[in-house]
Parts: sequence; structure tokens; C-alpha cells
Amino acid sequence: MAAEAAVQAGATVMVADHMPSPARKLLIAGRGGLNLTHSEALPHFLKHYGSAGAHLAPHICAFPPEALIAWTEGLGQPCFIGSSGRVFPRAMKASPLLRAWMARLSALGVQLATRHRWLGFAADGAARFATPEGEQQIKASAIILALGGASWPRLGSDGAWPALLQAIATRPFAPSNMGFAIPWSDHLRQRFAGMPLKRIALSFDGATQRGEAMITEAGIEGGAVYALSALLRDALQRQHSVTLHLDLRPDVSLADLRARLAGRRGSLSLTNHLRRNAGLAPVGIALVQEALKAGAEQGDLAGLVKALPLQVTGCFPIARAISSAGGLSWAELDENLMLRRLPGVFACGEMLDWEAPTGGYLLQACFSTGRAAGLAAARYITRCS
Repeated sequence: MAAEAAVQAGATVMVADHMPSPARKLLIAGRGGLNLTHSEALPHFLKHYGSAGAHLAPHICAFPPEALIAWTEGLGQPCFIGSSGRVFPRAMKASPLLRAWMARLSALGVQLATRHRWLGFAADGAARFATPEGEQQIKASAIILALGGASWPRLGSDGAWPALLQAIATRPFAPSNMGFAIPWSDHLRQRFAGMPLKRIALSFDGATQRGEAMITEAGIEGGAVYALSALLRDALQRQHSVTLHLDLRPDVSLADLRARLAGRRGSLSLTNHLRRNAGLAPVGIALVQEALKAGAEQGDLAGLVKALPLQVTGCFPIARAISSAGGLSWAELDENLMLRRLPGVFACGEMLDWEAPTGGYLLQACFSTGRAAGLAAARYITRCS
């Protein structure tokens, strides 16, 4: 995105990518439908970036969701808004968009140099690269760093770049939008790993998120979990374990559920009682039974169904996370995303210190900051020429 903005502003641009082919993380993001952005109003949209929202707001406001939708459709990929307000290309994958985008960049004259891994700067400011032919140095009027975070390292962004900017302040990377470890019993792990939890709500530290999740052998993950991941992660940094509460029937009030379960069991087994009168799926029944075995009070089944405690003991590793928190400190950047200590060097995307939940907020901020850095770099070249 930075390359497209810069070349359209009159710069001559080369993209150096250390992988054999570009945009691998964009392609993997498209595996689940390529959630480009979200259709909600911008003031509410920006709240999803937390403390980084003030830094990201000028760039997202300059290239907001409607601009990203228009840009996508300009590449021949019509978009639609799902029932959740999330925006997707109709193709529901990234490859058609990427093919059209790469063709546009090539037509604009952008050069792509693959298998070029950045090694830092030479004494004269040239960018150093490790290539199959050995080290190469490229002197440029401006350089844009789009080095990514530390999630999904096999796709290219391995989080190693802070070592190449030792004088520049960064915050250590941490997983974001990830799953969490829960010590399931062998029975639950073997029987229900891979099973979805549909139409549920999760609550932690005063925040509640409706959605879906999935039981895994090691714990729990999914959209509802990801929305609470920053709160859970930060709490786990302060203590060894925390309690996440699961509402298996968020559309039924506690009073209504108590009425359904009161005096209706008769000769029914607990399993059939929960299935018939609480409307629980087998995985939900198993979770209730697991909580009872762990010491939960059977006298208030409705309360257990509405607030089932899950002992969370850790985060899934950053290599499995959808995104990462941490990165280049905002104090190191001016309003144009140029590094204050390295004039002519700009930064954008996930390498900046921000995080957001899934839902379109991740790609939107990457696209918006990429465009902002590209335009700023082109203006810098013009001023210095």
C-alpha cells in the first residue's frame, strides 16, 4: 500500500521482500474470508484501537473504511457487508485481489525484489540486504519499513527487526487475538477438542463479548475469545491464572433459565435434563459436568450455565496468534510516520505499537498507515530534491 501511494505521488519505488513471494500474510488472512474492514461509524471504529487510537486516527480518517472498500472494488473485487457489519470481498479470499493488485503495481512501474532480507543500514544510510547473490546495498532517497509484527513468523514477519534498530525504542512483542490454555480433563479434551461453542458469551473483568469460540486440546480460541485477549493477557502477566466466565445461553435470562430447570428433572439424567430443559449442546453439557466435578454447586444449575467458570492458565504462543501487540514506539515517530532519529525513514503497519480485535480493524490500520507512509515518503523526496 505504501508502494502504491508513493509511486502514484511520483516516486520511483522498489519493494524488497525477504520471502520468495509477496503478501503471504494477506493470503493467510484470506483463508477465513479476508475481513477487510468494518462498516461501523468511524468514532466507534477508532475506539477498538485503545490507547493507540489517537495515533492511528489521522491516518485512518484520511483513508477510512469506505475508501478501502472503493479501492478494493477499483481492483475488480466487489465487496459486501455481512450481518455482523464486517466487510468482505465477494470472492471471500485474497488471491484474486492480490493478483489484480500486483498487476496494477507492475503497470505503475513498482519493482519487486524477492528474497531480499533487510540487514539494517550501512554507514552512509544505504539499506543493506541479504540476497541469494550475497549482500547488496541500495541507496534510496526515502525508505519505508513495513516489517510486521511477530505472529505467524513462517509467513515472513518474524519480529526480529528490533535488533536492527537498537537505538530506537520498541515495546516487546506479545501475542494478540490468540487462544488461551485451559487444563481440560482428559475426557473433555479427547471427546470435544475441535468442537465449536456457538451463540455464547464470555465475560472477564467487567467486559462481555458475544460470539463463538472453539474448544481445542490445549484450551479455547475463537472470535469471542480474541475480543477479550488483551484483557486476559495483561491479567496473566500479573498472576498465574485467571477465571473467564462462559454464558452458554446468553439469549435466555437467568430467571427464565431457573424456571425451566426448576422441578423438571424427574427421572431424567443430568445430561438429558440439560439438553431438554436448558437447550444445551453436548459440548455445553460436558462443560457443565466438568465444572460440577471440579466442585461447582449443583444446586444452581442455571447460574452455572449462565456463568460457567473456566480456569485460564496461559496464552497460546505468539507464533499461533492472529496478530501481535508491541512494536515501534509512537514517541519515535513524527506525525508523518517518519522516525525522528532517522530522517527519510518511515514505518507503517503492524510493526507499530498498536493492537486491535479481529473484525476488520487489523487490515484497515495496516492499509491506512501504509498509504500514509507512502504519501509522506513521496513528499519528503520532493522537498529534498
